[in-house]
Amino acid sequence: MKKIVLIEDETSVVSFIKKGLQENGYEISVAFDGRTGVQLVQSNDFDLVILDIMLPEMNGLDVCKEIRKTNKHVPILFLTALGTSENIVLGLESGGDDYLVKPFKFIELVARVKSLLRRSNNSPAQEIAEPEVDNEHVFQFSDLIVNDYTKKVTRAGEDISLTSTEYKLLLYFLNNPEKVISRAEILDAVWGVNYELGTNVVDVYVNYLRKKLDHKEDNKLIHTVIGMGYVLKKP
Repeated sequence: MKKIVLIEDETSVVSFIKKGLQENGYEISVAFDGRTGVQLVQSNDFDLVILDIMLPEMNGLDVCKEIRKTNKHVPILFLTALGTSENIVLGLESGGDDYLVKPFKFIELVARVKSLLRRSNNSPAQEIAEPEVDNEHVFQFSDLIVNDYTKKVTRAGEDISLTSTEYKLLLYFLNNPEKVISRAEILDAVWGVNYELGTNVVDVYVNYLRKKLDHKEDNKLIHTVIGMGYVLKKP
């Protein structure tokens, strides 16, 4: 049974989510403030964190940052009544993997939960020593090297730390080099659920990935093709 921690201070929302997810076969723990939520995550092995932004003691953005200091792999789904692009970007940049704007339909929450848990199955729970592996596990593009066995990413010999969503996005690009990929294709491949056409989550994550990969203006790997999408190509 997958274990989920819900960090939310509204008792009615907690009751609604907890009951629904338990009926779907998940084990649910609850924290009603941010500081308690951090302590719960740090002392337990959860498969998913559902996190409100507006919380007492410590807001959700700071909770997410604290969790990421010791756990870079557990998926974090933000729940927020603050649905502006700026707030969504802040949530994603603090280490979140996905967001859901209140009010939401429970069926959409379940879809997001299943998608995040599916993706996290491909990410390691902890860092492991790199063994000898076949070349089929290693992707190299320009000076970027990704070992899909250990999930280690380097560029020009420098280690790069990625969240599970960033890693999956990068791997999708590496499996489709030099191909112009539409936002809809990326949404389907990386998120696996149907988002509203107006969502900017792809643009947010591509830009976030660029910040980690492309340190030099003349050495970019991920390029925008106006009106069509994105392409991974050599500088």
